[in-house]
Amino acid sequence: MLRSSMSDRLPRPRSLAVSFATITILVTMSVCAEARGRHYFHHRSASDDRNSAVRARANANSDPVIGEHRGFSAIVVDANSGRALYSRSEHELRHPASVTKVMTLFLLFEQLEKGRLRLDSPLMISQHAAAQAPSKLGLRPGQTISVDNAIKAVVTKSANDIACAIAENVAGDEHSFAQMMTRKAHALGMRNTNYENASGLPDPNQVTTAYDLALLGRAIQERFPRYYRYFSTPSFAYNGALHRNHNHLLGQVEGMDGIKTGYTRASGFNLLTSVRRRGHHIVAVVMGGKTAYTRDRIMAGLIEENIDGGSSVRTAAAVSEDPHAAKAQEQLAQEQLAQEQLAYERTQRAERAAERAQQIAAERLAYAEPQEEPAGQPEPFGRRLNAPVPAAAIPPQESAERPAVRPAFVSGGQKRPADDRDAERRGASPSAKARAGATPVAARDGSTTNGPRKIDVTPVSTTPSAIRGNGVKSQAAKADAARPGRPGWMIQIGATDDQEKANQLLVRARSQLQGFPATAKAFTEKVQRGTETLYRARFAGLEEDTAQSACKALKRSGFSCFTTKN
Repeated sequence: MLRSSMSDRLPRPRSLAVSFATITILVTMSVCAEARGRHYFHHRSASDDRNSAVRARANANSDPVIGEHRGFSAIVVDANSGRALYSRSEHELRHPASVTKVMTLFLLFEQLEKGRLRLDSPLMISQHAAAQAPSKLGLRPGQTISVDNAIKAVVTKSANDIACAIAENVAGDEHSFAQMMTRKAHALGMRNTNYENASGLPDPNQVTTAYDLALLGRAIQERFPRYYRYFSTPSFAYNGALHRNHNHLLGQVEGMDGIKTGYTRASGFNLLTSVRRRGHHIVAVVMGGKTAYTRDRIMAGLIEENIDGGSSVRTAAAVSEDPHAAKAQEQLAQEQLAQEQLAYERTQRAERAAERAQQIAAERLAYAEPQEEPAGQPEPFGRRLNAPVPAAAIPPQESAERPAVRPAFVSGGQKRPADDRDAERRGASPSAKARAGATPVAARDGSTTNGPRKIDVTPVSTTPSAIRGNGVKSQAAKADAARPGRPGWMIQIGATDDQEKANQLLVRARSQLQGFPATAKAFTEKVQRGTETLYRARFAGLEEDTAQSACKALKRSGFSCFTTKN
């Protein structure tokens, strides 16, 4: 009876065949889905969508996609009237991915418009830029690329290394450039946008919205009609390789003139476009597409459905920067810089006070005379501890001397601790000079003399060309003549009583800072403070924002720095 009931539960032969076929179909579909998943995202169920935030927090240490924002959002704006023709989740945060490069080029176009750069200007590739993740052009550190080719590489190849190089050549370093990007975005009205890099490579804090990107798409073509044409470049040939534009709708959708695609795992597939047709003009954004194909199909559909719904007459005001927002951002940056400078000056004053106290104590110790004790009266133990030590009793290597080079602080100049080697190079210490004739001073050749040796110091030319090694001016040239006459902003990184040290400080600053502004002119300035002669190490010929960005980068590299008007 038991065997009969078990056999009744077994499937019929026909059911087994159907089950086998079903399993085969499911396995085949799974393999195909896995193959497609190498290039596109897996489709997520509704429950996965609801719990994605919970999973992200739970797996924050293991999930490489941190802070992902790849939900679908879109907007279509009538550029003639400024009215939104279609929108969906347009104010929700998303990652811009390589659409970031539109703002990178916005700031580069500003440099071209102001004459700070030309299309044939070379951009230096740093080690940091060359190390960026693909997609990239693949230039090596030390190589250069013209601004014209850099724009084409960013538009077509979406080259991350070139975007980084643009940032470094404009602002000194990528972080400072990203801050400039964020300030510009807020001034344009992109309130929910924040940038952390110039390329769009993954960063959880690099966010924007579809609404903000549509605003940027309108602003860049209204502000720079001469340079906006680059966004319609179909392909770019460089070093024997042909790079095609990632925007597949160019040439496929009537009237499309740009502008940029973007993709990361955290963002999904993004696209910002502009279309002009029969007097109509729309700017559209699609973010968080599942695949490049579905993103393009959605975009093409939105264009066809809305292109004729907008106005054919321009009534909207041009997108302009909000002076109040720009001023607020600039004021905040100035306040932060002022606080940093105030803290630095307080530290310098405290160090100078402590140093002066040590010098006074050392001088008293060095010039003290032996004290005779009364006969037959032992000295109290406490008094022996406080008694001055005769100068002759101090070993030469331990005698307290005034530093050969007293660090000078002039309006934010950088302090440098002196060492015994500097004193030896100059021939004698100040304390030895004060005791000239009392104790023989050993010279470098082993001989002795009753007075300090006079060291002939060859003055170093303080012109920027001499600092860069392009030649040596006349020894009689004065340091004051080296100040560039062009008005603008300067940065000072130190002040010392040794002109050669000031020159070396300028060379070291330029060599250690990646992407140092090409417009910076190095020079030393001679100043007289009482009986002291000091040499300020400065860079001139900068705009205010560039000077502040370079100064911040120098501070992060260990230099002291402050900005001032020329």
